[in-house]
Amino acid sequence: MKPCGFFAYLSRMRYIGRWGLMRNTFEENVQEHSHMVAILAHALAIIRREVFGKEIDPDAVAAAALYHDAPEILTGDLPTPVKYYNPGIREAYRQVEEVAAQKLLSMLPEALRSSYTPLLLPTDPDVLALVKAADKLSAYVKCIEELKGGNMEFKQAAEQILEALHAFELPELSYFMKECLPAFSLALDELG
Repeated sequence: MKPCGFFAYLSRMRYIGRWGLMRNTFEENVQEHSHMVAILAHALAIIRREVFGKEIDPDAVAAAALYHDAPEILTGDLPTPVKYYNPGIREAYRQVEEVAAQKLLSMLPEALRSSYTPLLLPTDPDVLALVKAADKLSAYVKCIEELKGGNMEFKQAAEQILEALHAFELPELSYFMKECLPAFSLALDELG
Protein backbone atom coordinates (compact mmCIF):
# COMPACT_ATOMS: atom_id res chain seq x y z
CA MET A 1 0.00 0.00 0.00
CA LYS A 2 1.26 3.44 -0.95
CA PRO A 3 1.91 5.83 1.98
CA CYS A 4 -0.11 9.02 2.35
CA GLY A 5 1.91 11.67 0.48
CA PHE A 6 -0.38 14.61 1.26
CA PHE A 7 1.51 15.95 4.27
CA ALA A 8 4.91 15.37 2.69
CA TYR A 9 3.76 17.47 -0.26
CA LEU A 10 2.53 20.21 2.08
CA SER A 11 5.93 20.33 3.77
CA ARG A 12 7.37 21.37 0.41
CA MET A 13 5.47 24.67 0.39
CA ARG A 14 8.61 26.23 1.83
CA TYR A 15 10.43 25.62 -1.47
CA ILE A 16 8.01 27.69 -3.54
CA GLY A 17 9.08 31.31 -3.68
CA ARG A 18 6.71 34.23 -3.99
CA TRP A 19 7.17 37.55 -5.76
CA GLY A 20 9.28 35.87 -8.43
CA LEU A 21 9.34 38.88 -10.75
CA MET A 22 10.33 41.33 -8.02
CA ARG A 23 13.69 42.09 -6.43
CA ASN A 24 13.20 41.24 -2.75
CA THR A 25 15.17 42.44 0.26
CA PHE A 26 14.03 39.22 1.92
CA GLU A 27 12.57 36.16 0.28
CA GLU A 28 9.11 34.91 1.14
CA ASN A 29 7.89 31.39 0.43
CA VAL A 30 4.37 30.00 0.16
CA GLN A 31 4.56 28.33 3.57
CA GLU A 32 5.46 31.61 5.32
CA HIS A 33 2.82 33.46 3.34
CA SER A 34 0.14 30.88 4.19
CA HIS A 35 0.95 31.18 7.88
CA MET A 36 0.57 34.97 7.76
CA VAL A 37 -2.66 34.72 5.77
CA ALA A 38 -4.03 32.32 8.41
CA ILE A 39 -3.15 34.77 11.20
CA LEU A 40 -4.75 37.67 9.36
CA ALA A 41 -7.84 35.71 8.30
CA HIS A 42 -8.33 34.52 11.87
CA ALA A 43 -8.06 38.11 13.09
CA LEU A 44 -10.59 39.32 10.50
CA ALA A 45 -13.01 36.58 11.55
CA ILE A 46 -12.63 37.46 15.23
CA ILE A 47 -13.21 41.13 14.41
CA ARG A 48 -16.33 40.15 12.43
CA ARG A 49 -17.63 38.17 15.40
CA GLU A 50 -16.53 40.31 18.35
CA VAL A 51 -16.71 43.85 16.95
CA PHE A 52 -19.52 43.53 14.41
CA GLY A 53 -21.53 40.75 16.09
CA LYS A 54 -21.79 38.54 13.01
CA GLU A 55 -21.75 34.74 13.09
CA ILE A 56 -18.45 33.23 11.87
CA ASP A 57 -16.10 30.46 12.95
CA PRO A 58 -12.61 32.01 13.19
CA ASP A 59 -10.98 28.58 13.46
CA ALA A 60 -12.58 27.40 10.21
CA VAL A 61 -11.46 30.61 8.49
CA ALA A 62 -7.89 30.20 9.78
CA ALA A 63 -7.77 26.56 8.67
CA ALA A 64 -9.00 27.43 5.16
CA ALA A 65 -6.38 30.18 4.99
CA LEU A 66 -3.59 27.75 5.94
CA TYR A 67 -4.46 25.67 2.89
CA HIS A 68 -5.45 28.45 0.48
CA ASP A 69 -2.27 28.15 -1.62
CA ALA A 70 -1.70 24.41 -1.16
CA PRO A 71 -2.41 23.70 -4.87
CA GLU A 72 0.68 25.79 -5.68
CA ILE A 73 2.73 22.79 -4.54
CA LEU A 74 1.74 21.28 -7.88
CA THR A 75 1.23 24.42 -9.98
CA GLY A 76 3.90 26.79 -8.66
CA ASP A 77 3.21 30.43 -7.85
CA LEU A 78 2.04 32.21 -10.98
CA PRO A 79 2.99 35.92 -10.84
CA THR A 80 -0.01 38.21 -10.36
CA PRO A 81 0.50 40.17 -13.60
CA VAL A 82 0.23 36.90 -15.52
CA LYS A 83 -2.55 35.35 -13.41
CA TYR A 84 -4.80 38.39 -13.75
CA TYR A 85 -3.78 39.47 -17.26
CA ASN A 86 -7.22 38.68 -18.62
CA PRO A 87 -10.34 36.77 -17.51
CA GLY A 88 -9.51 33.78 -19.72
CA ILE A 89 -6.13 33.23 -18.10
CA ARG A 90 -7.59 33.73 -14.62
CA GLU A 91 -10.36 31.18 -15.26
CA ALA A 92 -7.95 28.65 -16.78
CA TYR A 93 -5.63 29.02 -13.80
CA ARG A 94 -8.58 28.61 -11.39
CA GLN A 95 -9.38 25.32 -13.13
CA VAL A 96 -5.74 24.20 -12.90
CA GLU A 97 -5.73 25.02 -9.17
CA GLU A 98 -8.92 22.99 -8.71
CA VAL A 99 -7.39 19.99 -10.48
CA ALA A 100 -4.29 20.35 -8.27
CA ALA A 101 -6.48 20.49 -5.14
CA GLN A 102 -8.28 17.33 -6.26
CA LYS A 103 -4.91 15.65 -6.84
CA LEU A 104 -3.79 16.58 -3.33
CA LEU A 105 -7.05 15.26 -1.88
CA SER A 106 -6.52 11.98 -3.73
CA MET A 107 -3.25 11.55 -1.80
CA LEU A 108 -5.15 11.33 1.48
CA PRO A 109 -6.61 8.13 2.90
CA GLU A 110 -10.30 7.97 2.00
CA ALA A 111 -11.31 8.41 5.65
CA LEU A 112 -9.66 11.88 5.77
CA ARG A 113 -10.74 13.35 2.42
CA SER A 114 -14.10 14.74 3.53
CA SER A 115 -12.38 16.68 6.34
CA TYR A 116 -9.82 18.25 4.00
CA THR A 117 -12.13 18.99 1.06
CA PRO A 118 -13.58 22.20 2.58
CA LEU A 119 -10.02 23.35 3.30
CA LEU A 120 -8.69 22.80 -0.20
CA LEU A 121 -11.95 23.54 -2.03
CA PRO A 122 -13.85 25.95 0.24
CA THR A 123 -17.35 26.95 -0.82
CA ASP A 124 -18.56 29.07 2.12
CA PRO A 125 -18.72 32.63 0.71
CA ASP A 126 -17.94 34.19 4.11
CA VAL A 127 -14.83 32.06 4.55
CA LEU A 128 -13.75 32.71 0.97
CA ALA A 129 -14.18 36.49 1.36
CA LEU A 130 -12.13 36.66 4.56
CA VAL A 131 -9.36 34.44 3.21
CA LYS A 132 -9.18 36.50 0.01
CA ALA A 133 -9.03 39.73 2.02
CA ALA A 134 -6.33 38.27 4.29
CA ASP A 135 -4.37 37.11 1.24
CA LYS A 136 -4.34 40.68 -0.12
CA LEU A 137 -3.58 42.07 3.31
CA SER A 138 -0.59 39.74 3.61
CA ALA A 139 0.67 40.95 0.22
CA TYR A 140 0.30 44.54 1.40
CA VAL A 141 2.22 43.79 4.60
CA LYS A 142 5.02 42.34 2.44
CA CYS A 143 5.05 45.58 0.44
CA ILE A 144 5.22 47.68 3.62
CA GLU A 145 8.14 45.61 4.88
CA GLU A 146 9.99 45.89 1.58
CA LEU A 147 9.41 49.66 1.45
CA LYS A 148 10.65 49.98 5.05
CA GLY A 149 13.82 48.29 3.86
CA GLY A 150 14.22 50.91 1.13
CA ASN A 151 13.10 48.64 -1.72
CA MET A 152 11.14 50.98 -4.01
CA GLU A 153 10.48 48.05 -6.35
CA PHE A 154 7.36 47.44 -4.22
CA LYS A 155 5.97 51.01 -4.38
CA GLN A 156 3.57 50.46 -7.28
CA ALA A 157 2.52 47.03 -5.99
CA ALA A 158 1.72 48.60 -2.59
CA GLU A 159 -0.44 51.27 -4.24
CA GLN A 160 -2.33 48.73 -6.34
CA ILE A 161 -2.85 46.33 -3.44
CA LEU A 162 -4.04 49.14 -1.14
CA GLU A 163 -6.60 50.12 -3.77
CA ALA A 164 -7.74 46.49 -3.99
CA LEU A 165 -8.05 46.30 -0.19
CA HIS A 166 -10.31 49.35 -0.13
CA ALA A 167 -12.46 47.77 -2.85
CA PHE A 168 -13.33 44.82 -0.58
CA GLU A 169 -15.73 46.97 1.48
CA LEU A 170 -15.50 44.57 4.42
CA PRO A 171 -16.02 46.33 7.76
CA GLU A 172 -13.67 43.93 9.55
CA LEU A 173 -10.94 44.66 7.01
CA SER A 174 -11.45 48.41 7.39
CA TYR A 175 -11.29 47.99 11.17
CA PHE A 176 -8.03 46.02 10.95
CA MET A 177 -6.52 48.53 8.53
CA LYS A 178 -7.36 51.41 10.87
CA GLU A 179 -6.48 49.79 14.20
CA CYS A 180 -3.69 47.31 13.40
CA LEU A 181 -2.10 47.92 10.00
CA PRO A 182 -0.20 51.11 10.95
CA ALA A 183 1.95 49.08 13.37
CA PHE A 184 3.55 47.24 10.45
CA SER A 185 5.26 50.51 9.49
CA LEU A 186 6.85 50.92 12.91
CA ALA A 187 10.30 49.88 14.04
CA LEU A 188 10.54 47.10 16.62
CA ASP A 189 11.24 49.52 19.49
CA GLU A 190 8.10 51.50 18.60
CA LEU A 191 5.77 48.49 18.85
CA GLY A 192 5.76 48.17 22.64
